[in-house]
Amino acid sequence: MASNKMDKITSRDVDFSQWYTDVIKNSNLIDYGPVKGTTIYKPYGFAVWENIKGLFDLEFKKLGVDNVYFPLLIPESLMIKEKKHVEGFAPELWTVTQTGNTQLAEKLFIRPTSEVMIADHWAKEIRSHRDLPLKYNQWVNVMRAEKTTRPFLRGSEFLWQEGHTVHAYEAEAKKMTKDILDVYSKISREKLMIPVITGEKTENERFAGAEATYTIEAMMYDGQALQSGTSHYLGQNFTKGFDIKFQNKSQKEEHAYSTSWGVSTRIIGAIIMSHSDDFGLVLPSAIAPIQVGIIKIKDTDEVLKATSDIVSKLSKTLRVNIDESDKSFGFKISEAEIKGIPIRIEVGPRDLENGSVTISRRDIRNKVSVKLADVEKYVTEQINEYDKNIFNVAKEHLEKRIYTADTFDEYQNIINTKSGFVLVPFCGEVSCEEDIKKKSSTNSRCIPDDVEQVESKCFNCGKSSKNKVYFARAY
Repeated sequence: MASNKMDKITSRDVDFSQWYTDVIKNSNLIDYGPVKGTTIYKPYGFAVWENIKGLFDLEFKKLGVDNVYFPLLIPESLMIKEKKHVEGFAPELWTVTQTGNTQLAEKLFIRPTSEVMIADHWAKEIRSHRDLPLKYNQWVNVMRAEKTTRPFLRGSEFLWQEGHTVHAYEAEAKKMTKDILDVYSKISREKLMIPVITGEKTENERFAGAEATYTIEAMMYDGQALQSGTSHYLGQNFTKGFDIKFQNKSQKEEHAYSTSWGVSTRIIGAIIMSHSDDFGLVLPSAIAPIQVGIIKIKDTDEVLKATSDIVSKLSKTLRVNIDESDKSFGFKISEAEIKGIPIRIEVGPRDLENGSVTISRRDIRNKVSVKLADVEKYVTEQINEYDKNIFNVAKEHLEKRIYTADTFDEYQNIINTKSGFVLVPFCGEVSCEEDIKKKSSTNSRCIPDDVEQVESKCFNCGKSSKNKVYFARAY
């Protein structure tokens, strides 16, 4: 049974951009803030983010990371200490120049990221190798002046985690960078059900101030790529810029090595565009605010008792909600679909006469009659099958959208007629990548971990190439 809400969702095959907007609006995740690019997270949308936070935070703590909080405002004198960093972020900085009627003696920047603030703190904290390593993470908001904004994907203000670590040893810092990438990949694949590609960014796409940037790249339904998390090996760039030194075991002073890494609310956009359909959200069970939604057809004594029994059994391990609103039955059904509730249970007098209820899975939108005695076992099995299925659908979609090209003409033909990741031999030079971007409105996504790297000729300039690189159109 359909409701008017369902009619508002444009088909993703007709207009993907409008579909995305319709799904976000109708699923009640967010509202637009009064300033361009800002977002009001409604309870349902923020609950999704809280569940995502919980998954990542648990893994960070296993690596010995502590949560902290650093100030929002960064003085200009701090921001300019790392030249490449400030040059990279200069076009996006939000600047505070006045408080009340008083002009500030020094500009203050609203954090676009916190490397400089944390590096300045560490310079005062660290004296000896015994003080290291330090592993910090903060869950905060940041602001960047984006020209084009879209909910979750690119905002003037967004939420994220930003991790920062400092180490006595280069190898230890490099390992931390890769360990975090593994966490991002694991959570994406095993909990968010997104089959991401991992790899290293090219020099042109590297984080400002980093020696190496590693990424997880996801493929959206429309064939565009989405960078979904990055981990940066900063080397000594920030520790030298901020004079973060320590006495090593030989009593000699040396500069430390640092890392930074982050996943933002952009990952929610990745989830929406990877799994959802023309009926609304499809949420992985691990982050769904409601994993099992129960709809009563009538409030008879038998229905109330059966519902209570089901809740008492399922709520031990799952997030269960009974729709107690006075909306029509059909509206409740369609709203459960729009919100992406993985499992829906309908409890009515007619089914109960046969000792059963009707259970539906959001991904395949089926209806199965299940005996009351089997509900707990059936729901547990179907939650697992649900997650496996949405992962496999996304994986199949990704695999169908991976192409190869050896020349720019081949590449351009693929980009103009299809969409997806195109694996090409690439020289890695910044000027060459800028030329590719100018000619095709595409850029590199990563040097993939799971592809054999062989010497060849760059697909664009013809110079020597040591790497196979994925290029794509991207959000």
